[in-house]
Amino acid sequence: MIDKNDRKPLYRQIYHSVRQAIENGSLRINDRLPSIRALSGSLSLSKTTVIAAYDQLCAEGYISNRPKSGYFVAADFENRPMLAESSNDYSNKENKYYEYDFSTKSIDSSVIDLAVWRKEIKNIINRSYLLTSYGDAQGEEALRHALQKYALGIRSVNSNMSNIIVGAGTQAVLYLLCSLLGIKKRVAMQKSSFVQSEFVFRSFGYEISYFESDEYGVTVSSLEKIKPDIILVNPNFSGNRGINMPVTRRLEIISWAADNDAYIIEDDFNGELRYSSHPIPCVQYYDPEHTVYIGSFSKVLLPSVRISYMVLPDRLMKEFYVHKPQINQIASKTEQLALAGYLNSGKMDSHIRRARRVYLEKSRQTLESINNYFPGAEQKFNETAMFVAVRLNSPVDRTAIDKKLEENGIRLMSSIKSDRELGFCFSGIPVKKIDEGVRLVSEIISEL
Repeated sequence: MIDKNDRKPLYRQIYHSVRQAIENGSLRINDRLPSIRALSGSLSLSKTTVIAAYDQLCAEGYISNRPKSGYFVAADFENRPMLAESSNDYSNKENKYYEYDFSTKSIDSSVIDLAVWRKEIKNIINRSYLLTSYGDAQGEEALRHALQKYALGIRSVNSNMSNIIVGAGTQAVLYLLCSLLGIKKRVAMQKSSFVQSEFVFRSFGYEISYFESDEYGVTVSSLEKIKPDIILVNPNFSGNRGINMPVTRRLEIISWAADNDAYIIEDDFNGELRYSSHPIPCVQYYDPEHTVYIGSFSKVLLPSVRISYMVLPDRLMKEFYVHKPQINQIASKTEQLALAGYLNSGKMDSHIRRARRVYLEKSRQTLESINNYFPGAEQKFNETAMFVAVRLNSPVDRTAIDKKLEENGIRLMSSIKSDRELGFCFSGIPVKKIDEGVRLVSEIISEL
């Protein structure tokens, strides 16, 4: 079947028609096809057009050319599995809008100046010579240079540009890190702190143990029991109270790691967004030889900008350079260069100052509303992750509550799903909607 008014080339129309007939069973294996002369004559087309279609079908194995006999169906689709077909059309489906979004899926649009970010992206796209070549597997040099100055200035990261590796999100850089560390290691981490990292560790056959914590964070005594090769910590949210790990405890962990030849992976998630006090220098600042520093821009800048970076000790960098010829770049070159321009322009500094002001106001409003509508409930406040976990006084029917919340356009944190605990993340919800949102959640729980 062909249509000479169709813009699709005629040989492609013949190709698709024959291929579809074979796949749906209208033509079966060993069935003979019309000769080139016969088909070209019946369709009033040149032989060259038919030959082009038959040659493509032969190349893909749908038909074969038997000398002096003609063309025959060569593929057997009779017993193939049925193709799955969707009964619904999702082409125009939009993501559901939540009036009160306490999830971790977004950030406040008032924090980021999207016009500035678009300008940086456009600047790279207009320089086409930057886009027509593969990027550096370690990350674009311009970005690594900008990151070295940025991380040193805002988080006191002790590093050279040559020790920085860029990746598409924290999980991606963790995969690369584990490939350098090797398989079957023992990891110590805080329970339920970073589930994506656990997936990566288990993929490499790592044994995961959960360390014990006191009010200041991981205890050295629990590390002595576990004897890990790797310690994963988030120093911005540690201990039983979720506080910023004090420097004395950081130094104790560093000393243990050095004495036991272990690596510390420092997940500095949103460390630069601490607003209640000036950020403490990162763990890596005190011991760059045993600490792998990981930073991300998902919440600091935009969730859609999937760029993270890690700073490796010299020993691991030597291992990386051995394998670098077999590694491809794992983050968008365009976004890397745009981020480099954004950092170098000084816009990130003003952006972070604005973000700290916004999130400070929102954190105060969230805590005040929770105290009003959930009196007496135990709370755990994670400043840099921008959420408050509320432990209810009695268990609830979480399935029924989640259904009612959905009906009322309310979304809570998906990572906290127990029948005694709710998670309110304030990163994306406008400050003026926080109080009403918390009130509605409280009323729904009371009614059920």
